[in-house]
Amino acid sequence: MRFRKITALLMAAAMTVSLAACGSGSSNAPAETAAGETKTQEAADTGAKEEKEQENTEASGEKVKMTVSVWDNASSPQFQAMADAFMEKHPEVEVELIDTQADEYDNKLTVMLAGGDSDPDVIMVKNAETQVTMKDKNQLLDLTDYIARDGVDLSLYNGAAEQLQMDGKQYTLPFRQDWYMLFYNKDLFDAAGVGYPSDDMTWDEYEALAKQMTSGEGSEKVYGTHNHTWMAMVSNWAVQDGENTLMNEDYSFLKPYYEQALRMQDEGVVQSYANLKTGSIHYISVFEQQQCAMVPMGSWFIATLIQDKKDGKFDFNWGVTKIPHPEGVQAGATVGAVTPIAINAKTDVPDQAWEFVKFVTSEEGAGILADNSVFPAITTETIVEKLSSIGDFPEDGKTALEITSFAFDRPLDAKMAAVRKVIEEEHDLIMIGEEDIDTGIANMNERAAEARAE
Repeated sequence: MRFRKITALLMAAAMTVSLAACGSGSSNAPAETAAGETKTQEAADTGAKEEKEQENTEASGEKVKMTVSVWDNASSPQFQAMADAFMEKHPEVEVELIDTQADEYDNKLTVMLAGGDSDPDVIMVKNAETQVTMKDKNQLLDLTDYIARDGVDLSLYNGAAEQLQMDGKQYTLPFRQDWYMLFYNKDLFDAAGVGYPSDDMTWDEYEALAKQMTSGEGSEKVYGTHNHTWMAMVSNWAVQDGENTLMNEDYSFLKPYYEQALRMQDEGVVQSYANLKTGSIHYISVFEQQQCAMVPMGSWFIATLIQDKKDGKFDFNWGVTKIPHPEGVQAGATVGAVTPIAINAKTDVPDQAWEFVKFVTSEEGAGILADNSVFPAITTETIVEKLSSIGDFPEDGKTALEITSFAFDRPLDAKMAAVRKVIEEEHDLIMIGEEDIDTGIANMNERAAEARAE
């Protein structure tokens, strides 16, 4: 850690340990002891912050150091690009990236924050759901007053910022995001003499188009579209209107979308869910081997297709447009997930940390992400132009990048992981025909209620 432990802080820490040891034999420590421990810790925290501020004041011309937690920095150039751009605007600040492998990131972050240290000052939240736990542990700085003071326009995030709020307060802001689009094989549509998918198409119109594009038999069959085995391929469209979430107490809102998915499967418009599961068949191979004409998938698929075509893995022309929408919902309404950014509640440089967060979540920061082929949480006309200029991006695919509203595929809730597990199990049973839709939904309602109560 970069800050020095002064003598007073060491003594305070020792007193805290001593008090904790004295009370360890009982789970019901006196209130006076708990209050004393709190005051001691507050004094220690204040001492550390005052020491840092004094160091910054006395060190004439010395830069303020600020740490930011990230993952896979070597293969994710957007993090360093953001840091460099910020330091250029704020030469008085030195940004240090604390890098961790992606699969170890959440665990390492948990350990760092549990220690009560000021590092990292700024937190990239890899999985949005973890911010609930961090907030409950008082590890996140409340950004609400900063946002109000500086007039940050939350409408730029198409509803994502509001969905990150907890208890009516803003502890994080959206940094980047991925959302669902409709990818299609232009060559297959051209060969069939059928017009490309519209950027304003309902799910019923999409189903009709998929039937029209289904052809052939056996190994030569081309399916009109493809539903991957994720539950999202059903549930996402049911929450697209922003009126329902996977934390609902009643999952009957999923029924029309299960009916459509099973109908398309029974009519041979999509491959069998059971076959995809047992064969561990991936959507990338299905689309790139031209076994389907369309596939609803996330924006991350764009980079895969650009790179795979460059590598010669396929040679057909592909396109992308807005995801279809429910009847009565505006075109451009989509579903996805965000990567939030937060500030450590223990940071000793809160004002500089806020300036960094404000910068990377601004239109200027979004432009830097777009320049690095990363989808930011802001999709202004300028950002859309940048993203659509990515090498070999379809010239007519720009509308896929223009969204009107953004619903989280999974809401922020401490119980979401447990609830999701049980409804995914019921999803599998519905899709392979082991349960009818009504039975599966009834089981979801009962089991999800138990998961929320635990």
